Amino acid sequence: MRLISPLPPTSGHIQGLPVTHFDIFALPESLQRAIDDLGFTEATDIQRSAIPALLEGRDVVGIAQTGTGKTAAFGLPLLSHVDPTVRHVQALVLTPTRELAMQVADAIASFAAHQRTEVIPVYGGSSYLPQLRALKQGAQVVVGTPGRVMDLMERGSLDVSQLRVFVLDEADEMLRMGFAEDVETIASSIPTERITALFSATMPASIAHVAATHLHDPLRIEVTPAASTVENTEQLYAVVPFRFKVEALARVLSVWREEAALVFVRTRSTADEVSLALATRGVRASSISGDVAQAERERLIERLRQGTLDVLVATDVAARGLDVERIGLVVNFDVPREAESYVHRIGRTGRAGRKGKALTFFTPKEFDRLRNIERLTHTKLTEVPVPSPSDVVRHRIGLVLRSLPEGDLEVFRAAVVASGADPLDLAVALLARAVDVEPDQTSPGGRLRREESVDQNGNFLSASFEGQGGGRGDRGEGRTRVEGKGPRAGAGARTRDRHDGGGIRYRVEVGHKDGVKPGGIVGALTGDGRIDGREIGRIDIFPTFSLVEFESEPSDDAIRRLQKSRVAGRALRIAPDGGPRTERPHRNFHTSEARTRRFD
Repeated sequence: MRLISPLPPTSGHIQGLPVTHFDIFALPESLQRAIDDLGFTEATDIQRSAIPALLEGRDVVGIAQTGTGKTAAFGLPLLSHVDPTVRHVQALVLTPTRELAMQVADAIASFAAHQRTEVIPVYGGSSYLPQLRALKQGAQVVVGTPGRVMDLMERGSLDVSQLRVFVLDEADEMLRMGFAEDVETIASSIPTERITALFSATMPASIAHVAATHLHDPLRIEVTPAASTVENTEQLYAVVPFRFKVEALARVLSVWREEAALVFVRTRSTADEVSLALATRGVRASSISGDVAQAERERLIERLRQGTLDVLVATDVAARGLDVERIGLVVNFDVPREAESYVHRIGRTGRAGRKGKALTFFTPKEFDRLRNIERLTHTKLTEVPVPSPSDVVRHRIGLVLRSLPEGDLEVFRAAVVASGADPLDLAVALLARAVDVEPDQTSPGGRLRREESVDQNGNFLSASFEGQGGGRGDRGEGRTRVEGKGPRAGAGARTRDRHDGGGIRYRVEVGHKDGVKPGGIVGALTGDGRIDGREIGRIDIFPTFSLVEFESEPSDDAIRRLQKSRVAGRALRIAPDGGPRTERPHRNFHTSEARTRRFD
């Protein structure tokens, strides 16, 4: 940990802080009881520095990454300055996203469990009525996004005249998302006699300006510099040509993923395309981006927590504030544009003392980006081979063998003997069917160019950085060539071709006017309906409804479950297509193309 002077530099430097327990902070008894209930014992670096300063009424600038305990660092002092008998807003916390607003509000509410303090989140994309009702009833702590806070202030519904504490959480992200003007307006509209805390992962000039303008003699605390690494996260990378990324990702998820995985992409369109491609390979995947409705966002995150969704493909903005302990793997499908974002991304795994993995795909032209990340993190990333098709098959065979039944199998033994088949041949054939592949007689070979290797069926095997030969430029070192077999050995490979418009067609009552996308429909079908993504064919999206083709008739149970499903805020209401279409499709998508579609 490093404590440095305030802005401007006038205060002292504190070093070598000892292990600190919460009982030394002299918090109000109600807060101490809540801490004990939550099992908090040893304070984190940001907590042991920020809590005393904020309790004393001093402004604070904290440079800290997500997961360092900063919510308690400002939430506990914030509550100590709130008078539970005064039914007015006394504390305001601004966050960049709706998810983070809900997360922070929940945390502060848990700290206030033994005091009569009302904490409410306010954010866009949801009804005003519950938020207006809570404010009218006398909420004392408001946690919200800048846009909705501004709206409520302009309506006269949010009175900040008695504000005592003002917190800017993840300030760098708020400014990056375009909230600078809103933040300035809000900060200028609240009482000048207040305690202000600003937390940011980085300290660019824009944040320094906000601190200099709106904070008074702040103590600046840096506990997780941008150059730090995530201790519990194993940092890996693979060189993958752009056109092979989806194929490589599917194999990685098939072999490496034991819990939930978070896949980062740069754009919302890529998020939709990648999640749909994964779903067609049998992966329970969905996408999330900044334009996803709040109700849908909450539903996806809850599914991720509960285990009915395994892979979430997200943009940086959408994943801000997302904290799910099940995430054991983060994949940077696209390298982040800014090296600092890399630390944010990989911080989504390895939570609560658990181990995690972070894998980054670099194309052969992105060697400089690897070096930038290594310089930033002071860590040398470890190069690993992408699992080959044969690796995937071996992994799936292992899963099948570990799941074999035990007990009295005499009836089955007798059936094998009666069949007259060679028991070994029969076992091999049944195992091949169980892992959804067919015997493959191909052998590896073939080359594209010096930096790439594929087998004779076109399956990606390995690649290296252009002009580097051996990966990092050390001749003969770092690259492990991976052998593979035919295309049917890939993760979730099909055993027969997709239909060509000859599937069973169903109608769902969501369309283009609802803002629905193919990924949202596939996510509902595979998640709520538990339909194998490989059974889903063409999707036509019309203005008010959509048509989905299935390779085989969905079960009654699947249809029953889907009747309760909602997409883009509307009931799916799935039913067999019973009539001619009178609308022209706004968009169509054939999911079988997602597996082979080249994203270049």
